[in-house]
Amino acid sequence: MTKTLKKTLPVLLSLLGVALFTFIAAKAGIHPVMEALSKVGVGGFLLLAAFQLLIDVGLGIAWHAAVPMLGVRRLIGARLVRDSAGACLPFSQLGGMVIGVRATLAGVDPRTSEGEELHWPEGVAANLVDITTEVLGQIAFVLIALLCLIGHHGAGKFVWPLIGGMVLLSLGIAGFIWTQHRGGAMIRRAAAFLGRHIASEWRAALIGNTETFQARLEDLWSRPDRISLGAFCHLLCWMGSAAMTWLALQLLGAHVGFFSSVAIEGVVCGIMSAGFLVPGALGVQEAAYVALGMIFGIDAQISLSLSLLRRGRDILIGIPVLLVWQIIEMRRLRHERNGSAKKSEPAPAPARKKVIAPAVTALAGNIKKEATSRDGKKPDDNSFVTAPRVL
Repeated sequence: MTKTLKKTLPVLLSLLGVALFTFIAAKAGIHPVMEALSKVGVGGFLLLAAFQLLIDVGLGIAWHAAVPMLGVRRLIGARLVRDSAGACLPFSQLGGMVIGVRATLAGVDPRTSEGEELHWPEGVAANLVDITTEVLGQIAFVLIALLCLIGHHGAGKFVWPLIGGMVLLSLGIAGFIWTQHRGGAMIRRAAAFLGRHIASEWRAALIGNTETFQARLEDLWSRPDRISLGAFCHLLCWMGSAAMTWLALQLLGAHVGFFSSVAIEGVVCGIMSAGFLVPGALGVQEAAYVALGMIFGIDAQISLSLSLLRRGRDILIGIPVLLVWQIIEMRRLRHERNGSAKKSEPAPAPARKKVIAPAVTALAGNIKKEATSRDGKKPDDNSFVTAPRVL
């Protein structure tokens, strides 16, 4: 029953998201949405995509602030792959996180900035710390958004549920931090549980490296100044997302203030975090934008257009990023295959030396003794001794 639920739940959530998206699109109308999108134009759309790329670079820098032992270029690339997988592939956000771990170890010979080899304990620990610092920054951002939301007509239906959600999220992230910092036994039990449900060739690597994984986590959490800097940088990136929302609304013809954009983006991010199991947040994102837009007097077609611009921007960035990552992975797999082929080749046979067997030597010695006893001569007096033929 549990296995069946695990397989069918993502499909059911995807279908519900498609149904919700279809309902919102039919309610807003296709022609008004297309008219709103035409106001942005190709230039405005590319401007929003460039803005998003700038925020992605900032997210990589925020990751590097908390995990400085990994190169900033590696972390920017891994962050792009992680977000692109969550936005473009039919996975939930958890699937994007798993792909992000793989992207953190991308390359033929992945190493830290100090030259140490990178393996899965370092990749998983780095991603967990980055996700934690991002959630810490998100909690602060949503609280700022709630302050901007208070006082607007109809905002009460969002304020109290979001406050309750933020309390639960804060408690959850506190437990998550404690598990990373002090939960070594819990991590070992989780590794043993996962080891029974994965491929046998990965089982030994997973169970045998839990101590190394815990040590990497403790090293990262031993510097609270870096963790705080990473969370603050993530908060700045969240504010940058609000600025991009404000710019998109201006291009769509909805003249709202910056703090209203902060409230819209913060509440939408909080709602999308609650629906993280829905692949691509399909339908959840559109419903959140439309509901928040109604509070600030934004028409439904403009709110839906804002969501579609966000999805189009993510696809424009995500597809090339995933293609480049696949090329890097193919190169890595080809290198590993060639390396394993060289190891499996038999070693060249050493040059064969002419060695006289001990039995042949003993037989030749007996013949020499017999010759000495018959002729009365020593073997040294013979100028030539013919060795017997041995089969």
